[in-house]
Order: sequence, then structure tokens, then C-alpha cells
Amino acid sequence: VMVSLAAQWRATGVHPTAVIGHSQGEIAAATVAGALSLSDGARVVALRSQLIAQYAGDGGMASLALPRTDAEHAATRFGLEVAAVNSPTTTVLSGPAHALDQLTAWCDEHDIRCRRVPVDYASHSSFVDIMHDQLLEALAPITPVDGDVPLYSSLTAGLVPGSDLDAQYWFRNLRHTVEFEAATRAVTETGVSAFIEISPHPVLTLPLQQTLQDLPDLQPVVLGTLHRDHGDPHDFSHSAATAYTHGIPLRP
Repeated sequence: VMVSLAAQWRATGVHPTAVIGHSQGEIAAATVAGALSLSDGARVVALRSQLIAQYAGDGGMASLALPRTDAEHAATRFGLEVAAVNSPTTTVLSGPAHALDQLTAWCDEHDIRCRRVPVDYASHSSFVDIMHDQLLEALAPITPVDGDVPLYSSLTAGLVPGSDLDAQYWFRNLRHTVEFEAATRAVTETGVSAFIEISPHPVLTLPLQQTLQDLPDLQPVVLGTLHRDHGDPHDFSHSAATAYTHGIPLRP
């Protein structure tokens, strides 16, 4: 869906200066950038998801309204790991379900916003180590190349050559912390100030805004594409019109 929506934006004349992906979304970003073929992108997302499903069942993730340092203290307290740093004030923790239950109760007690992510596995944590060899074998056939659009990795928090996106990279993408805030900052250093989230429902627009408002001398534009229960051509046209009113040129 994300790759198709990116093609739809291009059909309106909106072409990316750079792309960022978040966790699994980085597979779509790599495909849009030209680093992965459509078939290789499909292989990565499908076979990786199959492996996760084999080991799922007693893990989970939770998003906290806390900066990274405070979230790290909470992670240590409850035996969890930092899964993603989405903005200066939003961090995701990952680990066993029982530990997340304790975290949720602690957050309620201390009036900290905590939202459980609706999954039963602990991505971006040591939970992933068990599938290392199987994942490398499953993704060995992919042939990444240097694409035609710069890709800013939320694994390395910087520009990454497309040819580096081999099987080992996609294991690390699943295993290690998503450095989305840092990747966002790296993109803004190139002068980019308009961001469009290419997804069926915007989940990263708020973290983007939280990061961008922390940067001086920047007047960013942050837009979504579709919204839950609003995904027909009219809704896309509305998003394109909104982009135009924010100074993003369209092709007639």
C-alpha cells in the first residue's frame, strides 16, 4: 500500500527529495528509493513477518510520552528495551508481556501516557536474536542497489547507500532501536522542510511535528495521505490539495 501511494503522489507531480522509513516502513522506503526491487521488497516484508509470527505470543511493545533518557530508566526498572525513539518526547519500549503490564500500571500511577502497541512480539529487542540465522537465509537472494532517491536510515540515523541494504541490514533493522528522531534531524540538515507520511493512516505525523518544532528557524510542513476509514480517491485528492495549499507544487 505504501509503495502504491508513493507512486500515486509521483503521478500528481510530487517527487521525494529523500525518504525515511520507520521499522517495517523502511522496507517500503527502500523500494520507493529504488534500492530494492518491488519483488525484493515483498520478499523482505513477507518472509520477515512469517518468521516473527513463528516466535510471537509472549511479547509486546508500548509507546510512552517520555524522552529517551527517562524511558531508558523505565526500561531498566522493568526489564525492557528501547525499541524506538520517535521524537524528543515519545519513546517505544519492547519486551515480555508481563513486564509491559507492570510498566502500564506504573505509568498509570505516575500519570504518564502509555499506549500498548497491538502486537504480541517484541521487535527491536533481544527477542529477535533467535531468528537471526533463519532471516539471513530467507533474505539471502535479495540484490540491493544504489537507488535514485537518498534514503535516510532510521537504523543508522543517517544517509545509507542502497547497496548496503542486504539481508544483514534487514536483520539489524528488526533487531536494533529505531532512531526515527535522529533520522528526521539528519534530513532537515539538508534543507528539507516538507514531510508527507505515505501510509493508510498517519501514525508518524505527530512525532515528526514534535521533533521539528524543537528545531530553530524551521517552518515545517507535515502532512498525511489517507486516514483510517477514509481511503478512497477523494481522500487522496484532498491530501494532494492540502499539500498544494502548503506550497508543494503539483503537476496538472
